[in-house]
Amino acid sequence: MSLINVTNLTFAYDGSYDNIFENVSFQIDTDWKLGFTGRNGRGKTTFLNLLLGKYEYNGEISANVSFEYFPFNVVNKENNTLEVISDIFPVYLHWKLMRELSLLEVSEDTLYRPFASLSYGEQTKVLLATLFLKENSFLLIDEPTNHLDMTARKLVSNYLNTKSGFILVSHDRTFLDNCVDHILSINKTNIEIQKGNFSCWWENKKRQDSFELAENEKLRKDINRLSGSAKRTSSWSDEVEKTKNGTNNSGSKLDKGYVGHKAAKIMKRSKSIENRQQSAIDEKSKLLKNLEDSDSLKISHLAYHSNRLAELENVSIFYDDKMICKDVCFTIEQGDRIALIGKNGSGKSSIIKLIRGENINYTGTFRKGSQLKISYVSQDTSHLHGDLTDYAINYEINESRFKSILRKLGFSRIQFEKDMSTFSGGQKKKVLIAKSLCEQAHLYIWDEPLNYIDVISRIQIEELLLEYQPTILFVEHDRTFTGNIATKFINI
Repeated sequence: MSLINVTNLTFAYDGSYDNIFENVSFQIDTDWKLGFTGRNGRGKTTFLNLLLGKYEYNGEISANVSFEYFPFNVVNKENNTLEVISDIFPVYLHWKLMRELSLLEVSEDTLYRPFASLSYGEQTKVLLATLFLKENSFLLIDEPTNHLDMTARKLVSNYLNTKSGFILVSHDRTFLDNCVDHILSINKTNIEIQKGNFSCWWENKKRQDSFELAENEKLRKDINRLSGSAKRTSSWSDEVEKTKNGTNNSGSKLDKGYVGHKAAKIMKRSKSIENRQQSAIDEKSKLLKNLEDSDSLKISHLAYHSNRLAELENVSIFYDDKMICKDVCFTIEQGDRIALIGKNGSGKSSIIKLIRGENINYTGTFRKGSQLKISYVSQDTSHLHGDLTDYAINYEINESRFKSILRKLGFSRIQFEKDMSTFSGGQKKKVLIAKSLCEQAHLYIWDEPLNYIDVISRIQIEELLLEYQPTILFVEHDRTFTGNIATKFINI
């Protein structure tokens, strides 16, 4: 066992006025299975890069282990997979590699295929197996689930459960619960570590939030009471002060010194109450320091004139002469929340393209209602660049509402001034979701909308869909989200 010590860590990117970390201190045991969570843009990947020594920082990070990062940057993807592994780790033992690949259910023939020909899931498994060949290293695993289907996620989670000595960035609650024993969370104002899996951390988080809200309500009432008292006392002293130049009812002259002394005493009392008020305000500002903004979201879905929006009957989809999926049958009716389930490459995205009206080669019967308005969230975010205002104008959505949704999903106001190309992967997906929530539609089609999106935002989106119950067809490999949302499951 050894420790990674982080002491008074302060870091900001060049040209930025905002510190990502400020005087942060904590310890990590290198035997832990450490889950890493926090809102998008809080600095999870940045912290991993600081451990790797990629940036200069103030403070100290000390460790007696080396760090290895996933995913590796594979330069020559046309090389056979075995060559790619050798480039990453030249001194591996073949039998150990085969042991790791066997645990991840990767066949040996995969090693002799070009790396580029492997599916994203196969690439992830191969790179993870290579990562765990490196002994005496602390492993930094950054969002491995984004290209894994449900089956592969469970397999990889079980694999990681047999390991130790890693930080795992993931927003999949089921995945984290199965393979971590500590949680490192980046909160609004600090970083903290708790023992247990994600569900334990989340229950503790909700209890802490409830406590802070209750304490805040007490303080708010006390502040209102003190404020009213200070105002009354201040007015008393003013009234007494005004009488110094007047006369009493009998016409005799008042003692100005006495009246002034009396006013001063009342004023002193007023100042004392004001000081108590300010202390209460200061206490309030220290409270709620880690209460996340998770206001309710809204959606502008439209009712359709018919109960049935679309129907697929024995649909098979082809690319050239290759059949992608066969004899798919289902209907989309108002109020349905349909999850398309299947392994990567099974044709889920092709079905979405067909329903959206793209030119897809298919057989069977496909019917779609006339004048059906569809709002779409794609997997791809590479087209996002420029500022948010221009984006809202280009897509004819209400800019104020669009930015309000992003604020509720954890965006800071300063983020609105940045180019979208600089956003994190999760922030880019939030832009697409916020756009969709602003669009009035009969049917929402979301293709893996939660890739890179933080847990708190996922829960907000869950609550939105359960409250407003729009008609939605979605592909998502987050088992908890899908189980909570879907009213129908279509296995492809």
